[in-house]
Amino acid sequence: MLYLMDIWDAVRGFMAAGGDVLWLVALVLFLMWVMMLERYWYMTWVVPKAHKAIVATWMAREERHTWHAQRIREAWVSRAKQDMNARMLIIKTLVAICPMIGLLGTVTGMISVFDVMATQGTSNARLMAAGISLATMPTLAGMVAALSGVFFSTRLDSKMKIRLERLKDKLPQH
Repeated sequence: MLYLMDIWDAVRGFMAAGGDVLWLVALVLFLMWVMMLERYWYMTWVVPKAHKAIVATWMAREERHTWHAQRIREAWVSRAKQDMNARMLIIKTLVAICPMIGLLGTVTGMISVFDVMATQGTSNARLMAAGISLATMPTLAGMVAALSGVFFSTRLDSKMKIRLERLKDKLPQH
C-alpha cells in the first residue's frame, strides 16, 4: 500500500509540475489507449469468429462463380474491412492531437514565464523555472503519448490488413 502511495505522489507531482494542460494530455492518452485496447480485443476475439462465419456461408453457397456471387463476396469483404477499421480514424486523430496539446502546454508555460518576467523581472530564476517546467512537461508528455500511439496503431493497422488478406484468401473466387 505504501508503494502505491509513493507512485501516486510521484504522478501527482509530475502533473503539478506540468500544469493543467498535462491533465488534458492524460485524458487524450487514456481515450486513445482505451480505443486501441478495444480494437486489439476485437481483432483477437471477435474477428476470427466473424471471418469463420463468412467463410462458412461462402462455402455453403452452391454458386460462387457468377458475377452476382462475386459482388456478394466483395460486399462481405468490404463489410469485414469496415468493421475492423471502425475506430481507427479516431485513434489516429487522437495520436495526431497529442503533440498539439503538448505544444499548447508549451505556449501556456511560456506565457507564465513572460508573466513572471513582467512582474518580478529577470532576476528571480526560481519563479521562471516553474514556468519553464510548465512549458516543457506537457511537450514531453504529448510527444511520448504520440510515439506510443503511432507505434501501436501502426501495428494494429498492419494486423487488420493481414486479417483482411487472409479472409480474401479463404474465399475462393473460382
